[in-house]
Amino acid sequence: MPAAGAALYPGAITDVAGLRVGHDTDARRPTGCSVVLCDGGATAGVAVRGGAPGTRETDLLAPGNLVEQVHALLLTGGSAFGLDAAGGVMRWLAAQGVGIDVGPTRVPIVPAAVLFDLWIGDARIRPDAEAGARACAAAATAPPAQGNVGAGAGCSVGKLFGIGRAMRGGIGGASLRVGAATVGALVAVNAVGDVLDEHGRVLAGARSEDGTRLLGTTAALLAGCGPERLVGAAPAGSATTIGVVATDAQLTKADAHRLAAFAHHGLARAIDPLTMADGDTLFALGTGRAGAVADLTLLGVLAAEAVARAIRNAVRSASPLAGPELPTLPAQRDFDAG
Repeated sequence: MPAAGAALYPGAITDVAGLRVGHDTDARRPTGCSVVLCDGGATAGVAVRGGAPGTRETDLLAPGNLVEQVHALLLTGGSAFGLDAAGGVMRWLAAQGVGIDVGPTRVPIVPAAVLFDLWIGDARIRPDAEAGARACAAAATAPPAQGNVGAGAGCSVGKLFGIGRAMRGGIGGASLRVGAATVGALVAVNAVGDVLDEHGRVLAGARSEDGTRLLGTTAALLAGCGPERLVGAAPAGSATTIGVVATDAQLTKADAHRLAAFAHHGLARAIDPLTMADGDTLFALGTGRAGAVADLTLLGVLAAEAVARAIRNAVRSASPLAGPELPTLPAQRDFDAG
């Protein structure tokens, strides 16, 4: 496996047949949204594990509910305001004739999850319906850009000691293939905790008071050096890692929910600590394009690893942030994490 600071893991969620990804990045401040379009629809599930989630249309994904497929998934910045972008995705899909036939029209199914990036720049600027439509128009089967684009534009990590000691997060992807099954992931990383490399070392996260070295949040907490009020240091909903795992294997809705749950193991491998202030949410998609029913245990192993790799790719692709009325957030490339 690559060491800290090494080349990115290969692959992207678009290696899963039937998916396209598009980003929209706001030029006015670091925020944006990312959409995964499911050509022909896909079976979907979700696992909402964080303590402060912001989501849309997750209840309809429950195995006992009527809707069987989704047409797109949205990951967006802007906190709950960013859910407006889902309306633009719906309108764009409807214009293409995509959606459930309900008689007088077609209704596209677009679940979404948000992350909090309002403390970077002018909080009045956040993704809206036009941003969602632009992300759809930009969608392609080519590997999507990584780093500070789309939903990853305003991401940061290592915030338990305050945004002034944090680092840049971002959005990343990866994919793996075993036998006939491909599993890919797309993850926007905006965690309170640190991102760990393949050997458990801090890759990006909270910095020392002088900002010159990586602190190691968990080590600092165990040494009694944490902030007096942990949740107060990172307000509830101020973070969140959100993402999508997908496979070309055939899934039932129950399978998709289980796959999303397995995928959360990737968060535990690559982010430390996970906190109540994170609203972590992962979706799972099954396009069925491989024409085979793969073993769910194998898919779960691939999903967890793809998520961990995507998280590391996100911070390895990030760029430093600095500017008028913006916090100074160095990127992983600015530190020797080895």
